[in-house]
Amino acid sequence: MTSATEDLRLAADFAPSTSEDWRRLVDDVLKGAPLEKLVSETYDGLKIGPIYPRAKGAAAVAGRPAAAPWQLMQRIDHPNPAQANAQALHDLENGATGLTLVFAGANGAYGFGLEPSAETLEKVLEGVILDAGIAIELQVGPQSRMAAIHLTEYIKRKDIDPAACNIRFGLDPLGACAAWGSSPYTWHEIVPALTGGIKAMAAMGFKGPFAAADGQVIHDTGGSEAQELAFVLATGVAYLRALEHAGLDLETARGMIYARLAADADQFLTMAKFRAVRLLWARIEQACGLAPKPIFVAAQTAWRMLTQRDPYVNVLRATMATFSAGLAGASSITVLPHTLALGLPDPFARRVARNTQLVLLEESNLAKVSDPAAGSGGIEALTQQLCEASWALFQEIEKAGGAFAALEQNLIQSRVAAARRMREKAIISRKEVLTGATEFPNLHEARVAVLEAEPIVLAPYGEAKVSFNALSPMRLAAPFEALRDRSDQILKEKGGRPKIFLANLGTPADFSERAAFAKSFFEIGGIEAIDTEGFTDAAALAPAFHSSGAALACLCSRDKIYAEQAVLAAQALQAVGAKHIYMAGRPGEHEAAFRSAGVQDFVFAGADVVAVLQELYRLTE
Repeated sequence: MTSATEDLRLAADFAPSTSEDWRRLVDDVLKGAPLEKLVSETYDGLKIGPIYPRAKGAAAVAGRPAAAPWQLMQRIDHPNPAQANAQALHDLENGATGLTLVFAGANGAYGFGLEPSAETLEKVLEGVILDAGIAIELQVGPQSRMAAIHLTEYIKRKDIDPAACNIRFGLDPLGACAAWGSSPYTWHEIVPALTGGIKAMAAMGFKGPFAAADGQVIHDTGGSEAQELAFVLATGVAYLRALEHAGLDLETARGMIYARLAADADQFLTMAKFRAVRLLWARIEQACGLAPKPIFVAAQTAWRMLTQRDPYVNVLRATMATFSAGLAGASSITVLPHTLALGLPDPFARRVARNTQLVLLEESNLAKVSDPAAGSGGIEALTQQLCEASWALFQEIEKAGGAFAALEQNLIQSRVAAARRMREKAIISRKEVLTGATEFPNLHEARVAVLEAEPIVLAPYGEAKVSFNALSPMRLAAPFEALRDRSDQILKEKGGRPKIFLANLGTPADFSERAAFAKSFFEIGGIEAIDTEGFTDAAALAPAFHSSGAALACLCSRDKIYAEQAVLAAQALQAVGAKHIYMAGRPGEHEAAFRSAGVQDFVFAGADVVAVLQELYRLTE
């Protein structure tokens, strides 16, 4: 019998390497800079190192049954019930194994959704065989909470065995209160209505789960991973307490609750988060005196990472999010179509969302391996750090009196707001990149098709008895999209976009890097950059700028060329009427001379791009 190392004959031809060997190579690249330069930090302040040894003694995190695929859920949110039904049947016929029914007013509706009426539900589910293993998940809000009751009545009317149905009812009053920032009822009034409804559905024979501990409301608002996990724990515990208080034993009550998390394009953080939620909930179960069982964890790709511009990049983001959640043991996954930020997705966008999962399941076989991250030093360390950070915040929420009390005290909101501010700062400085929105823009992209539909308008929901700060959804690309929209409006009104002339100095070797930076910097805001082949003579620069039709100019070159030519170039541009002159790069010791020659602003990595471009639009008015 041969050993495992003897089988690796190719590897045996290489000398073994050590961490010291790696460190020597890295030190050569860093050229004296500290190793800490390679350490990144999450919005929870968690440190992520550049390399980790294999984690010893690590065990797989219990999730889906071995080799079982996750439920491939498809979002149904068309306001027209006939169209929604056609979409549902088409999705089920082409690979979906479940439907996420999104009702108007739900936290995840994002502008659309089904009307929460019995008639609509019946039309949407026509031809859907609910007792054939198809998974159904409801996303409801306060105004659409009756959809759950309508569904139970529909099943009873159709003489379907409730126990044969696979339905997650998605009841989540805490998530709704967090998103709305108010409630017409106190928590003590909410609890009996919630538990009474759950007990009634369970008495009818439905298996559930019924209540969703939904972290998406935190993620949508710009919160961090630990904040999302802590909110899920606090919400789940609140529902667990409520059910126990209503007379249910904890063993039964825990099966009535499931978790819902957002999956985004950060592979390692998403994997660590989905692993962590199972470990954390197991700790809750142990504290209740229960032997841990894997909680059902529903995943949905993240709303905040979607972009309106270059939306096809959203397909890549969704693929990475699905990949990460699937490998980390998500029980079900819903992929938001790549055009959702633009409007109601058309059949092509829905097909891409469905096939994203089908390819990963059927061709890449991702579900065949249980927790492949087990033992990975980096992911194990990140999972543990997330567990510790989220547990500490969960304890703070509990000390405040639980999830609802913490919302009333704005404890959760203040933490999320701080994370959101850091995230927004990283976006506008382009430290955090959204391809197509904050980097590599395409001013000539074709318009993407979406469906025409009138959103459902629901009646107001009660007068607020309890009010606090709302957790409002956001998209990271929105500030840049507002600038692009402004450019589109100018194009429509005047026949052309605002332009900036790239005054490239020297040879291509001198200016190419900063010219590419400047082109991206201005075009992400809708300012068309006019590139040039380079100038070594200020006398030739001036007429080229004048004939370009641009009112603005940006000098682009390396520092040495700036020192030799920038003053004369700026003076020449100013002489022929340049309204505003920028320079790509930091000015250094020559700033006073450059400004005296006519350079008014400097654009560089780390600058507040949105502020610079907003001022630019003011200059062009």
